[in-house]
Amino acid sequence: MPTGKKPGKSSSSKSSTATPGSSGAAPAPSDSAARLNVPPPPVTQLNKVNYAGPADPRVSRSKRQSSSRFNLSRNRELTKLPLLRDTAASEREDMMIQKLRQCCVLFDFVTDPLSDLKMKEIKRAALNELVEYVTHNRGVITEAVYPEAVNVFRVNAFRTLPPNSNPSGAEFDPEEDEPSLEAAWPHLQIVYEFFLRFLESPDFTPQTAKRHIDQNFVYQLLELFDTEDPRERDFLKTTLHRIYGKFLGLRAYIRKQINNIFYSFVYETEKHNGIAELLEILGSIINGFALPLKEEHKVFLLKVLIPLHKVKSLSVYHPQLAYCVVQFLEKDPSLTEPVVMGLLKFWPKVHSPKEVMFLNEMEEILDVIDPQEFIKIQVPLFRQLAKCVSSPHFQVAERALYFWNNEYILSLVNDNVATILPIMFAPLYRNSKTHWNKTIHGLIYNALKLFMEINQRMFDECVNSYKRDRASEKERAASRDRAWSTILRMAVANPVSKQFKNLDLVEVANAFDQTDSEADPRVELANLPSSGTGVTASASGTSTGSAALRRRSDLPPDVATQRALDAHRRADELIATGKTSNRS
Repeated sequence: MPTGKKPGKSSSSKSSTATPGSSGAAPAPSDSAARLNVPPPPVTQLNKVNYAGPADPRVSRSKRQSSSRFNLSRNRELTKLPLLRDTAASEREDMMIQKLRQCCVLFDFVTDPLSDLKMKEIKRAALNELVEYVTHNRGVITEAVYPEAVNVFRVNAFRTLPPNSNPSGAEFDPEEDEPSLEAAWPHLQIVYEFFLRFLESPDFTPQTAKRHIDQNFVYQLLELFDTEDPRERDFLKTTLHRIYGKFLGLRAYIRKQINNIFYSFVYETEKHNGIAELLEILGSIINGFALPLKEEHKVFLLKVLIPLHKVKSLSVYHPQLAYCVVQFLEKDPSLTEPVVMGLLKFWPKVHSPKEVMFLNEMEEILDVIDPQEFIKIQVPLFRQLAKCVSSPHFQVAERALYFWNNEYILSLVNDNVATILPIMFAPLYRNSKTHWNKTIHGLIYNALKLFMEINQRMFDECVNSYKRDRASEKERAASRDRAWSTILRMAVANPVSKQFKNLDLVEVANAFDQTDSEADPRVELANLPSSGTGVTASASGTSTGSAALRRRSDLPPDVATQRALDAHRRADELIATGKTSNRS
């Protein structure tokens, strides 16, 4: 059997040490993850709608497009300026500033999308040229350019967002509900790309830019994360990540404001579109936390990340949330007990898909747990697993039983079998007889056989204890039967009973379930083939056929929305390749 030593445990928690005067965070979140060889946080999906059938042309759908409340410019007349490459070197700075000011003119894309087409094209061309100019030239970002470049982003991006068109909470289905896309995206996308190129330029100096990119700028940037357009949230995520890495003085403020968004989301509204993206940023930030962890970070884990598990829309951001929790435990194993107890506190009672997510996260936690910390949480944890194994929902029971396919978890069970087996034996054996799904029967027999191979003597003791408990239950049932039979005879003998001629006095039903087999489990397990029951179990998740159980909506997806999301290139890819997006 596997030993108690954990194979291949990440050493990130030991390799990241605090330096004198450390601020408790990485110098640059993305760089720290690469240095420590830590996998990046899960990327938030842009297009979550899963539709397999063709669209029905007979069904008309409203266009999934909305616009924020922009303050449209009164004077929208633009004059096409000369190209920067055709301008004399001494005049390029002034020409660049003129083009940046042209890009601050806002146009109408909703009420009258065909208006000012020529002016819109002039602005689009100017933005494209500025992106190319900043990307491929050096020494072009001068001190006079900083306020103009930041103002272009501020004027175009900072605005009042429209009300959400999708339902919130448990009614929101990320695989069914399509997002509303921003109508002004043809210009807004290039503005975001320009600002990212501006931040990434070798000429960019945070000391000069901090006069313009301040706390108020960050606050307005964070408010934009509530937009429904996943393309904009993707650019916002990368932009905020770069600002966090370059502006050390803003790091504490950014973390505080993200905490406030989470507090409002958990305890007040349960409505926010950008939780997954914010958690993805935090996953990179947590990778760079110096050791020992500050008390501020521990409070964030226990007061913010753990309560995020109780929100109804957990499925939208759970992969990113689980990643953050596991990163904390890799850095400080002493946090394992409060984290696991917090998850057990918020464990779902009647929401089976959410319960499967909790089981997925719990296995990720057990993959990085220290054996000494496992001892502290093994009793409450396996009591909950015993309830999951007994769940009538086969996916919950199946996911819980997959824990016995994990070699490291099995080694922990092996070292603590005297505590775990008495908790798990009765639910396992009882459900091997009573569960309606045959796949569960096979997985249970595999788990029981593993327990029998780990410690035959302890297994025999559990079998004998189970038989004694069943005999005691039978005796109590028989005693109840005799007591009710006595009451029945006394009722029949009572003269008053003759007044109730129409009363049908029947014998008391036996409370004991006669269908429960009393065969010796050791004999049954010994007769199984070496491969268990032939059930192939994958430790990574639920059965492949489970997706077919859910009925999809008959409504076709909006073709324009699907095409726009599929054509979007992520901001990280644009920066990494150095190429510009297709904006023609």
